[in-house]
Amino acid sequence: MGHGLRHPADLVAWRRWHESRHPVRWAARSARSRVRPAGPAVADLLLPADGDPTVLVAVEATHASVENAVVAPLRHLPAAATAVVAPVGWQPPDGFAAHRRTTLPLDALADRTRPRVVLAAGHYTPVGAAAFALADERDVPFLVSQHGALTPYAPPLPRAARLLAWSERDGAFWTAGRRDVEVVVVGSELLWRAGSGLVTGATSSGRGGPLTYLGQGHAAEISRARLAHAALTTCRAHGAVYRPHPSERDVTSRAVLRTLERAGVPVVTDGPPLVDLDAPIVSVFSTGVLEAAARGRDAWVDLPRPPAWLGEFWERYAMRRLGDSPTPAPDRPAVQPARRIAEVVVEVAS
Repeated sequence: MGHGLRHPADLVAWRRWHESRHPVRWAARSARSRVRPAGPAVADLLLPADGDPTVLVAVEATHASVENAVVAPLRHLPAAATAVVAPVGWQPPDGFAAHRRTTLPLDALADRTRPRVVLAAGHYTPVGAAAFALADERDVPFLVSQHGALTPYAPPLPRAARLLAWSERDGAFWTAGRRDVEVVVVGSELLWRAGSGLVTGATSSGRGGPLTYLGQGHAAEISRARLAHAALTTCRAHGAVYRPHPSERDVTSRAVLRTLERAGVPVVTDGPPLVDLDAPIVSVFSTGVLEAAARGRDAWVDLPRPPAWLGEFWERYAMRRLGDSPTPAPDRPAVQPARRIAEVVVEVAS
């Protein structure tokens, strides 16, 4: 596979691929929709009490990657000039508590606000798609804040977007084959937070427990069978414990966890939050490896006979293989990424 995305510009093709990687899940959803057709998608629109907002921020989900990509910058944006569209019931940060909240169909979003710029993590979710449709209809800039490490199977960027990338290399990777997307490097708020207050890249105690294998059984990029075999092999060879990803809760995942336990691999489901884990870690391509490295802890990647794209991924993020020296801490930008994202948004809106 060459450099860049598998689907660099075709969102429909990307969605078909994504659905193909989770056939049981999509079959169940299709069956439910035939029995009980879903109503129109809705979200909450939060508007400042007075005046017309010049900025719209799309909060597409409530997980940590979106929090770092678009919610953290909210704390550096002028609340009086910023509207937010988010999942129903989402609670905004301080400064936005007085905003007027309205639950509305997403296809009505463009009728309720007229921003000069839109910030989102993409356009592949219902909230992101509605925000992009608004930006497209109003002909205003659509800024995409990178929310995770990039594999060739990442969703494509919207046309004519402005990408706020973690690094120049990520920007070049995500926009390979595209001439319509502008890139601004801002850094990663996720890794900035992970490394805050700690001496990174230095010697690490990082030995507060056995080697911990961060599971990625939910990942679509590599087959479930191959991920399970790799986890079993590495855990046995190095006496590691297995820590499943929070998404490893479906029937297949539970069966894999039982298999690991029967094979003598401890499965840890009630440990401390990853940020508090004081143990060396290993994974296939989890951003947890970079977060641990940012905190100055020992972290590696591992997969027997990795595909070419994974080798390129490890190299792009300077991830070290198990048996080598630990992964070095990522570079820290001079300005906190969330603050820099807000600065760019305000510059574009003015």
